[in-house]
Amino acid sequence: MNVPDDLRYAKSHEWLRADGTAGITDHAQHELTDVVFVDLPAIGKTVNAGDVICVVESVKAASDIYAPAAGKVVAANADLTANPALVNTDPYGAGWMFKLELTNPADRDALMDAGAYRAHIG
Repeated sequence: MNVPDDLRYAKSHEWLRADGTAGITDHAQHELTDVVFVDLPAIGKTVNAGDVICVVESVKAASDIYAPAAGKVVAANADLTANPALVNTDPYGAGWMFKLELTNPADRDALMDAGAYRAHIG
């Protein structure tokens, strides 16, 4: 499994970059298999850490995606509307889902680092 060292991770398998960009992990996309639709969050939506922020549908199931930290949605990856498979092929790059303006940037520090996430997924 690909677990980049520069990201922070939620137990629910979302990742968060220092700039507030977020998505689901390589482990999560592997478990979902082929992603066929991403219901992106609305720009301006405010969320608390752990709130459902969007939904990903795969050939297996629909899965809630949770906000890894509190904040306001300032961007959503419109490329996923036309090509949701980017979540599978490049979950940490072109398959990002949304960007948050964090309410408290220190919330990021409460998430797991790469080593802890690797241990979490076994």
